[in-house]
Amino acid sequence: MTAGTSPRGAPSMKDVALRAGVSLGTVSNVLNRPELVSERTRQRVQAAIVELGFVRNESARQLRGGGSRTLAYVVLDTSNPFFTDVAEGVQEAADGAGLALFLCNSAEDSTRQASFLDLLEQQRVEGVLITPVDAADPRITALAGRGTPVVIVDRGAGPEGCSVTVDDVLGGDLAVTHLLETGHRRIAFVGGPRAIGQVADRITGSEKAAARAPDADLVILETAALNVAEGRRAGERIAGMPAARRPTAAFCANDLLALGLLQQMVRLGLRVPDDLAIVGYDDIEFAEAAAVPLTSVSQPRQLLGRTAAELLLEEARAPEQHRHQQVVFAPELVVRASTRLRPP
Repeated sequence: MTAGTSPRGAPSMKDVALRAGVSLGTVSNVLNRPELVSERTRQRVQAAIVELGFVRNESARQLRGGGSRTLAYVVLDTSNPFFTDVAEGVQEAADGAGLALFLCNSAEDSTRQASFLDLLEQQRVEGVLITPVDAADPRITALAGRGTPVVIVDRGAGPEGCSVTVDDVLGGDLAVTHLLETGHRRIAFVGGPRAIGQVADRITGSEKAAARAPDADLVILETAALNVAEGRRAGERIAGMPAARRPTAAFCANDLLALGLLQQMVRLGLRVPDDLAIVGYDDIEFAEAAAVPLTSVSQPRQLLGRTAAELLLEEARAPEQHRHQQVVFAPELVVRASTRLRPP
């Protein structure tokens, strides 16, 4: 063991004080209130810090003060590039505030979500952003009630909390309206589980659009998850339907499902959009880069994350002045080659 270092190997403030020949309080002042210490003593302490390789335990210091300089984002599914883009917006706001960011992946599992919420409260993070498996989870409300600021991302919240989302009912309406306007009448909605709020809202929007066309036939094909593999399985189900009942178009609850559906159509020798037109949701980077570029409902992903983090910081830094807000952005339809006008 090097002389003047603690037996744990990592030098402590006490080690610095011993090396510099000053009190522990003087070392603390040099680190936190240097103006209280003479220049000569500061130089001696700084030299000891450099010699020993001392690194301040910032986490312990902040926890003693009642909190840590970290934000947390509990993501619904890190395999979905949509949430990566949202997290970039959160990171931008965290960087601007000088905070670190924890990312936690619930993987659409309510048990994992609950474990993360418990852990983050124990870590005394400055605030929690969450895209929940279930926005009505009482643990979320309880966490906020115990003093940890919480903002719901990509789902709406009541007046008792902040949320930042996109109007998914409108998004579903835009997608199916587009398919109806391009001549389709047998349309499949592909997505699930329906218990996920975003899926339920996109179904509602789809049904609203279909209701305006008396001859429209909207079929709900619920999936077990929102990923590429489930999109492929949906493709098998559609291809296996009798030709007279087979949908000529599909609106998928996200782009991953749409990409899987597109892949399966190609594997089966079916043409997109001639045999099946496809609309996705989220407009991730891969949508435009697909073999047949996907028509998709676009969301302002980075803006969602940045706005949510700004609301969280506002509440954390000035809780007395903070007023809860429910911010709702409008989606936009981006039309590409996977849909086109059908001949009469």
